[in-house]
Amino acid sequence: MYRYKIIIEYDGTDLHGFQIQKKNNTVQQLVQSTISKILKEKIKIIGSGRTDAGVHAWGQTAHFDSKKIINNTGKLINSLNFFLNKNLISIIEIKKKKLSFHARYSARERIYEYVVLNRFASPSIDKNKVWYIRKKLDLKLIKKASQKLSGKKDFKTFQASNCYSITSVKTLKKIIIKKRDKKIIFHFKSKSFLRNQVRSMVGCLVYVGQKKWSLKKFENVLKSKKRKLCAPPAPAHGLYLLKVNY
Repeated sequence: MYRYKIIIEYDGTDLHGFQIQKKNNTVQQLVQSTISKILKEKIKIIGSGRTDAGVHAWGQTAHFDSKKIINNTGKLINSLNFFLNKNLISIIEIKKKKLSFHARYSARERIYEYVVLNRFASPSIDKNKVWYIRKKLDLKLIKKASQKLSGKKDFKTFQASNCYSITSVKTLKKIIIKKRDKKIIFHFKSKSFLRNQVRSMVGCLVYVGQKKWSLKKFENVLKSKKRKLCAPPAPAHGLYLLKVNY
């Protein structure tokens, strides 16, 4: 048996997330069935984690096992992309790994990016790729509030009700917020995240930037560990799984 790591890029707009579902197109289902068809054996792919419907990825990582050794990965990538590109999925890399490698459990850190378009005019090119907010946001306040999120904390406030993580305590290694033209870009780095954590954090930070919440209110909501006090999560279409490091 041989194990292979794959890196997947996808536009999540018309996909129902990563994990297989019975009736809807998902990344896992489409990639898995296409690899199985080309390799002529039943293949199961294991992802580094789930992404919800509408979420995009530049560098989702997964692995699969095959009875065959793949000598020409370039040829396989071309064949896979011939079928997958119509669903806006691309295989970027295939690399042979040791059997001890696991796309989910071997990951040291995951990096997510969230993009807000903050301008008067609504987007055309970036439609379904950013969270469009017309009212000007206070970037200084957003950055001050974000400092409260760094480090090891109980992020239960930002945990979705359908998240089955053993603990809501996570370590947010790094958070960077920068402005590029009219876009505000959030970078979050952690070994793992709770379901909806990134979108919920962004939703709360935007409340601060809109001056709906004070910095003190933001801090109190974080410390409360009560999901009902959380701001509405940011829309899925502004979120990107940027990279998984091993």
